[in-house]
Amino acid sequence: MWWIKNAQVVDPAQGLSGVYDVLIGEGKVLQLKKGLTEAEVKGECGETGWQEIDAAGSYLFPGLIDVHTHLREPGREDKEDIASGSRAAVRGGFTTILAMPNTTPILDQKALVEYVVNQGKKVGLAKVHPIAAITKGQAGKELVEMVELAAAGAAGFSDDGRGVQQGEMMRLALEYAKLTSCPVISHCEDESLAHKGVMHRGIVSTRLGLKGIPSSSESVMVARDILLAEESGGKLHLAHISAKESVALIREGKKRGVDVTAEVNPHHLLFTDEAVARTPYGTSYKVNPPLRREEDRQALIEGLLDGTLDMLATDHAPHTWEEKTNPFDQAPFGISGLETALAAVWQELVTTGILPIELLIKAWSMNPAQRFQLPGGTLKVGGPADLILFDPEHTELIDTEYLASKGKNTPFLGQRLQGFPVKVWVDGRLVHEI
Repeated sequence: MWWIKNAQVVDPAQGLSGVYDVLIGEGKVLQLKKGLTEAEVKGECGETGWQEIDAAGSYLFPGLIDVHTHLREPGREDKEDIASGSRAAVRGGFTTILAMPNTTPILDQKALVEYVVNQGKKVGLAKVHPIAAITKGQAGKELVEMVELAAAGAAGFSDDGRGVQQGEMMRLALEYAKLTSCPVISHCEDESLAHKGVMHRGIVSTRLGLKGIPSSSESVMVARDILLAEESGGKLHLAHISAKESVALIREGKKRGVDVTAEVNPHHLLFTDEAVARTPYGTSYKVNPPLRREEDRQALIEGLLDGTLDMLATDHAPHTWEEKTNPFDQAPFGISGLETALAAVWQELVTTGILPIELLIKAWSMNPAQRFQLPGGTLKVGGPADLILFDPEHTELIDTEYLASKGKNTPFLGQRLQGFPVKVWVDGRLVHEI
């Protein structure tokens, strides 16, 4: 058992923000109150059955929940596996992660979903919930057995990596997923408009001579899927929103009462397409959807602040060093983000006064838990003891030795970031400590 004293607790689910003591044990939160006394602790733990931490000057948050990660297992364990990805997750403050299905083979069968669930439990660090494919083989032609996969442990459905191109297939997915209460996650990309581009289509791509991806390739699909969710009454979640037009469409859809939520990645909040030009090779900034213009970045921040964008998600996409050192147009899309995301957002958006702390935790803990029907997202007494002790002053130099993830493809390599979890508990077990 742990008695955490004098922590600055932030828990939007309970409307709490202040100095509290927290007692955790038996896998759950036992007490949360101001000025917890030793007599009260003894009443729960006995005479000597606890470890005491004075957390003055540090924050205590509900464990973060990342609804968009790529753990690569099964099939591409050279890039990442569930063990290395889980280690990276808890180091970054994530106690629960959702693993996307575009593995090799695709997570479109019960046995494969159960494999990811069991591997996550075997590793015993972050809680790992698989996302199953929408269509078999992510080929866009035949729906998976959604009810069976949800019963096996799938937390949602996505053909992430490529969007469902046929509108009727997406409509059917939204209809059938209602039997499971799981969200359908849209990778919003019209492939005919993206046309195998490698960065945002604009002045920078023209100057660099690189094939561009227009914002419309995303926003057209956002519009389509919001309309389909409205028609079907389905539960829609929009992945990695990057364009200002998409934000406007989501805002209007919510006003009409559509059951839609959306996520934004830290890299889209922090960088623009100019970052590609400023870097000798730039492949650390090659992501899909691509980094866009400053006006898009500002629209994303505004959307997060006003609740149009409900969640933050890393889209953790580890690759081998050899792949990412290819020329820009040949390198794979993706940033390895689990270990740096919280620190980067804290440093660039929270300490600068742009993003309130309460909204940070709401978007990275409470809202994901509620949307995907996951335990956690709060420090409520009786709930799971998934929590992080966060030191806003702690700094780390991000280098290849620091990163637990096999993916070293981060734009923060060689930089010092500030604001890190110094202790992380999952179900009351200390799984990470600095």
